[in-house]
Amino acid sequence: GGGQRAGRGGAMAAPGRLRKVLERPGVVVTPCCHDALSARLIERAGFEAAFLSGFSASAARLGQPDVGLATASEMADVARACAAATALPIIGDGDTGHGNALNVRRTVELFARAGLAGIMLEDQEHPKACGHVRQKRVVGRAECVARIKAAADAAGASAAALGGEGVAVVGRTDARQAPGLG
Repeated sequence: GGGQRAGRGGAMAAPGRLRKVLERPGVVVTPCCHDALSARLIERAGFEAAFLSGFSASAARLGQPDVGLATASEMADVARACAAATALPIIGDGDTGHGNALNVRRTVELFARAGLAGIMLEDQEHPKACGHVRQKRVVGRAECVARIKAAADAAGASAAALGGEGVAVVGRTDARQAPGLG
């Protein structure tokens, strides 16, 4: 069994289940989980997908806000527990990818092996600021493109290694709130 088969999702791996949900018209509500119990409660409430929140996981695990203290490995541990507890496809908060393009690649691989359906990456500088505060600084276009390319390459490589589809890569920008742009 590969990492994408974690959880109780049956024959279709988590990325395929996520894509199936996203292909339908309309908005997909993905409540935030931070541990296996919260993921299971989201599933029990009838939602079709969940989001592993970096803020929530950092608060629950470290008692600290999401300012880059939780490592990629710690987030992958939380992701593994959430994915194993539910059949829901889960998108994980990958922050900045935890550094440069090489770090992004490793983060995507960790999340894929943990059984997540997708990873959300942001364009903030590393170390990051919490997404809920102002004072954020974003990387330049070249760095952002390098991160997304590394993530897509890692998703493809993980799919080949684990079998099935690669994790979905979701981009988020803080450019609108960056100094001089908001």
